[in-house]
Amino acid sequence: MSAPLLSVRGLGLALPGGAPLVEAVCFDIAPGEVVGLVGESGSGKTLTLLSLLGLGGAGPRVVAGQALFEGQDLLALPPAALRQLRGGAIGMAFQQARAALNPVRPVGRQIEDVLARHHPAPAAVTRARMLDLLRQMQVADPARRAAALPFQLSGGLCQRIGLAVALAGGPRLLLADEPTTGLDVVAQAAVLAVLRRAVAARGAAALLVTHDLALALQHCDRVLVMHAGHLVEDAPAAALLAAPRHPYTAALLRGMPSAADRLEDLHPVPGEAPDPRAGPLPPCRFAPRCCRRAPVCDTPGLVAVPCGEGRRVACRLPL
Repeated sequence: MSAPLLSVRGLGLALPGGAPLVEAVCFDIAPGEVVGLVGESGSGKTLTLLSLLGLGGAGPRVVAGQALFEGQDLLALPPAALRQLRGGAIGMAFQQARAALNPVRPVGRQIEDVLARHHPAPAAVTRARMLDLLRQMQVADPARRAAALPFQLSGGLCQRIGLAVALAGGPRLLLADEPTTGLDVVAQAAVLAVLRRAVAARGAAALLVTHDLALALQHCDRVLVMHAGHLVEDAPAAALLAAPRHPYTAALLRGMPSAADRLEDLHPVPGEAPDPRAGPLPPCRFAPRCCRRAPVCDTPGLVAVPCGEGRRVACRLPL
């Protein structure tokens, strides 16, 4: 088995006041793999993703852990070294691509900006590469689309342009934060199919953040499930769908529309995730919402442990 392209170990994020947001997160991504990071809104998915590139801003800060990318710890790199990786070796596709794009610059020029920075070449060569990248993203009439401003394009086209920007530097790792937000199911499938093909063609890997478990199960090789800042399950997508081991994962699966014939048969996850600012949190942050809770669940030191080939679960009483 090849060495991981990205290896995250013990990642911890906290608010400036010390309230823990993400704790002891560990996962690997292998070359050529598309991994989905799923969970409810507020579970820490996007914070985890942004922390890898130092994009957390003045809010949450990294307080523990390593993120080894090709031998370099992303969390310990000086800002200048991290800037060299952004857009080049590591590409980032942001949520709501239209808002992430420069509103007053033609989208083709924005792709050319990335190409020129990471792969300098004569202007004609850069433009040809930009148009070829748009074709790879299945953008019809690429020359005309390249001259458009973001507001002149549909949401689906903006998402593809955002992916083109993220891929222009030739990344070995693509980070994608909710790349299908606001799109209908047909556009979602098209954008994710383009993402998978682009990653496979380049021999790269991708980490896809989404709140949509069904989408992750359909388009990802492996799925990481996050709840309230804890990574509770890590498994191949097919195995996760067939036999979830963590009660939270099972609850998410029961809430998927495909799991019910009628609206009244849907079962949302009960309760709410704990507020990290409200005081000490239980060792298992899902325990207050879990029908399997027992005294052992309140034992400190909860960690994800192997539970079968290629699987890990953080639960005292797994399914």
